[in-house]
Amino acid sequence: MDDQLNAVKTVDPAVYEAIRQEEARQQGHLELIASENWTSLAVRQAVGSVMTDKYAEGYPGRRYYGGCEYMDVVESLAQQRLKEIFHAEYVNVQPHSGASANTAVYFAALKHGDRILGMDLSHGGHLTHGSPANLSGKFYEVRHYGVERESERIDMETVRHLAKEFQPHMIVVGASAYPRVIDFPAFYQIAQEVGALVMVDMAHIAGLVAADLHPTPVGFADFVTSTTHKTLRGPRGGFILSGADWGPKLDKSVFPGLQGGPLMNIIAGKAVAFSEALTLNFRAYQAQVVDNARVLAEELIGRGLRLVSGGTDNHLLLIDVKHSGLTGKVAQERLSSVGITVNKNTIPFETEKPTVASGIRLGTPQVTTRGLGKEQMTELAEVVSAVLLAPNGFDPSAYLQRIEALAREFPLPGI
Repeated sequence: MDDQLNAVKTVDPAVYEAIRQEEARQQGHLELIASENWTSLAVRQAVGSVMTDKYAEGYPGRRYYGGCEYMDVVESLAQQRLKEIFHAEYVNVQPHSGASANTAVYFAALKHGDRILGMDLSHGGHLTHGSPANLSGKFYEVRHYGVERESERIDMETVRHLAKEFQPHMIVVGASAYPRVIDFPAFYQIAQEVGALVMVDMAHIAGLVAADLHPTPVGFADFVTSTTHKTLRGPRGGFILSGADWGPKLDKSVFPGLQGGPLMNIIAGKAVAFSEALTLNFRAYQAQVVDNARVLAEELIGRGLRLVSGGTDNHLLLIDVKHSGLTGKVAQERLSSVGITVNKNTIPFETEKPTVASGIRLGTPQVTTRGLGKEQMTELAEVVSAVLLAPNGFDPSAYLQRIEALAREFPLPGI
């Protein structure tokens, strides 16, 4: 890393030091945040390349600036690879984030005040699916569906009832904290019954979908959006998939509707990540992500912790720490003290404020990138459960030593 940061060190020692400290933190801690991953060195080099210096407003072959011939090459590669991964007719790789991808779809397909039916944030949904704190909740009339109290899973008959009562213009599908398989065909059928469009936000599960480890929403949704990080293991950014007929409207909604010049260095990183996602190694990696999550869930349950919905089908799991006498905030702090990074998270039928929460969310993408397998998931479960069930005032030092040893045994690749 030193060779890549020599100029930063010379020009801005304070920023250099912050970068080095963050590198050390990531190297020495185990990141179990479900929405985070570790990109390859190739992706990071593309993101740090001269592509950052070029304006390229417009699309390949239709730019508003001269000198974009190599921008066209890179964006076209990203488009072609993304189409191949997800078997999509139309793609847009320019959105700066998943949130901007979702907003572009709304602006292309809906009018101000139209009705959206989306998943409740506290039940595992996302801010951009109609939260009143977000643009989507301010521009549109929103009703939310959630999970059933007993099963803590989405009940499609309840969704059907809500859809028929509310008559939404769009049904938004997808989640940021839902550990089970989502039934895209069932949502499509309900949308057909009420004459609604369907947008699937697959940001969390995109890598699993790419590896055929989660059913694809393509073919059951008018629009599919995603981030490019998380399970897909690319740079931070977003994209949109759709049918060819929506292409012109979506292109205009992204640019000039929401964004100006695309971040071509990020698009270069996306192109590299999409190339990696087409390999057999990537498929094997995703299978290990899912296996690791399943083993971690089973081991945590076996040690007395309560998991929302009783387990996981994907890369993430939710622990109800209120059941163990903690808040999510306290649980996050306890695990941080032993070198494990998680995030506090609301759980269905939440009774605490989001800043306190009753749960924590764990995910296996980043530790799997490091090379941890099922044996290490058992050890992680031992530490996590012991720390969460320990009495107040426990000594974290022994657990910290175990996590530091795991981090040394499985260093982050590319450093």
